[in-house]
Amino acid sequence: MEHHQSTWPEEEQTPDKEKAIQKSTWISVAVNLFLTATQVIAGLWSGSQGLVADGIHSLSDLLADFVVLIAAHHSKQEADDDHHYGHYRYENAASLILGVLLLIVGIGMAWSAVGKLSEPSSIAPVHSIALWVALIALLVKEGLFRYMLAVAERVKSSMLVANAWHARSDAASSLVVAVGIGGNLLGWPLLDPLAALVVGLMVSKMGFEFALEAVHDLTDRAGTEQETESIRQEILTTPGVSGVHDLKTRRTGDLLLVDAHLEVNGNLNVRQGHDIALEARNRVMKNHPVLEMMTHVDPIEP
Repeated sequence: MEHHQSTWPEEEQTPDKEKAIQKSTWISVAVNLFLTATQVIAGLWSGSQGLVADGIHSLSDLLADFVVLIAAHHSKQEADDDHHYGHYRYENAASLILGVLLLIVGIGMAWSAVGKLSEPSSIAPVHSIALWVALIALLVKEGLFRYMLAVAERVKSSMLVANAWHARSDAASSLVVAVGIGGNLLGWPLLDPLAALVVGLMVSKMGFEFALEAVHDLTDRAGTEQETESIRQEILTTPGVSGVHDLKTRRTGDLLLVDAHLEVNGNLNVRQGHDIALEARNRVMKNHPVLEMMTHVDPIEP
């Protein structure tokens, strides 16, 4: 899954990014708090394991929201003696926590469902109110997903994209749960725990993929081919640069750290070579999602 990998256009970060993340996440907190209480209470009262599982999933969303809020606050702290490049990787760490959280919740849900399926006689008919709660939850979660994803795209936050897709996974699970509850009401009791099992597997898969993506970013994964080539062309169009080699990138939060060797006329003096390298650096950092660019000047025959 590629949903939360950053491939933003070559624009500067939106100034109100942190404020937008906090606002959308607090809205998500309120929604998930309501859904968790409603689904768990209704699920226990109606006898639906699938609805209870969906409520627990909503609880995991609630915990994830707080992880995002904490990370958004810390990632914007200025560079200090211990973090010379700032704290942007708090966002990557938050995405890793979200992924692990999803994985744990999914495995737990699947394990519980398997237990029910192994003892069909223990499955009781559910009350029709469970279906209505599941359908309402589905609509609310889908709306929350679309809202959060729109905000994430506007402010260019991979962490918020991850949290938005977390909400979409909850919407998908509500759909499965609604189908399972409907089947139970029609006389197929196994469909309710089966729906809980499917939801658990869906959540586990998504959690694993989010965690894997975050691990790659935390271990200095390079920018995309498109990002790297765009930076290369920006450098090559800088007056005085004849060529570029050993261009390397690594991700930190939603930004990139860049290293490049610039080929310039060997007959130029040190100041002229320095000015060309500085101009290339300034152009790249202005027009691309780059936090810092280190350059090395290599003299070549004109």
